[in-house]
Amino acid sequence: MTDTATLPERTTVGIVGAGPAGLLLARLLHRAGVDCVVLESRDRAYVEQRQRAGILEQGTVDALRSCGAADRLDRESLVHDGVELRWDGRAHRIDFPALTGGRRVWVYAQTEVVKDLIALQLADGAPLAFEAEVSRVSGADTDRPVVHYRHLGRERTLACDYVVGCDGFHGVVRRAIPQQELRSYERVYPYSWLGVLADVAPSSEELVYAHSPRGFALLSMRSPTVSRLYLQVPNGEDPADWPDGRIWDELDARLALDGGWSLKRGPITSKAVLPMRSHVTEPMRFGRILLAGDAAHIVPPTGAKGLNLAAADVVVLARAFAALRASGSTDLLDAYSDTCLRRVWRAEHFSWFMTTTLHTDPEQSAFRTRLQLSQLDRIASSRHAAAELAENYAGLDIG
Repeated sequence: MTDTATLPERTTVGIVGAGPAGLLLARLLHRAGVDCVVLESRDRAYVEQRQRAGILEQGTVDALRSCGAADRLDRESLVHDGVELRWDGRAHRIDFPALTGGRRVWVYAQTEVVKDLIALQLADGAPLAFEAEVSRVSGADTDRPVVHYRHLGRERTLACDYVVGCDGFHGVVRRAIPQQELRSYERVYPYSWLGVLADVAPSSEELVYAHSPRGFALLSMRSPTVSRLYLQVPNGEDPADWPDGRIWDELDARLALDGGWSLKRGPITSKAVLPMRSHVTEPMRFGRILLAGDAAHIVPPTGAKGLNLAAADVVVLARAFAALRASGSTDLLDAYSDTCLRRVWRAEHFSWFMTTTLHTDPEQSAFRTRLQLSQLDRIASSRHAAAELAENYAGLDIG
């Protein structure tokens, strides 16, 4: 942890938020010789334990490798070359490398990505301060915005050439932009996920996405000995209403195959209900204020896009700051929002497609269900339809 005495009072790039977006941006900027400071309101233990995404696209892994942050990932992650879809008692595997020209995904929890980036940052990187609570950003419409924060009992300010908000959907930085300058687009889904971690080996070598009349189910994993599983539940559901036995029975029912299939059961160590929404804020830049990751966009987790979109944002942003340092050109910075939003809306569409194809709306008609089954049949019977899913899931090139 950086103490108050060693925190500078000005920097080129002030980064608010030490999630994967803020930490990866800081690492990329450090490698490019661009000075920055990272401020995080929570303590280190909290940041390193937040359970979030677990699927990394090819482009995200490439970005982590490029900045020296993938040593443990390359040793410990699980490489996956596909996913399985289940519906109507049947199963169909989507082969990513065969359909995308060699792209694949990695199972490596966001918590581990964050731990790796924090260790690098503290050992050899720009200043990183935990428990640095940002109250506001002033001067959003000037060429010298200022971050106001409290750290170790002292009120502090950080004058910046640019401020990047990597502080999430409810963060401070977005509120610094005049609301009349922003447009928001949102879809709130009429269901949530009950997510659980279980100390049991995964029941499948790859992820399984299941459409069922009882609702959606997802079989995932964190390691060869830890399973990550999800069930579609009504909004507002209380995890306490789901004892372990009920969870395993429901997973069994939703993942069932006509030819039989065995679900491995074990101790469940955590349960949480995750609401689902799509949200995009445009533009992702106002003057010297820039937004990245969840501060700018939210996707439902069905498409495994959240962390990967955040990584794509900061890769684009790091290139722009590197170009500014090297040549003084602001062309890439000026194009940042438009460049990222093209990818964001593609990911939003894919996440919406996966969500609405695999989940059962509480008000869903039999007609809608037949359309979902027809779409899944199409994916199983058409290489073109399967390739469209594979290309989006494994990740489009980071532009």
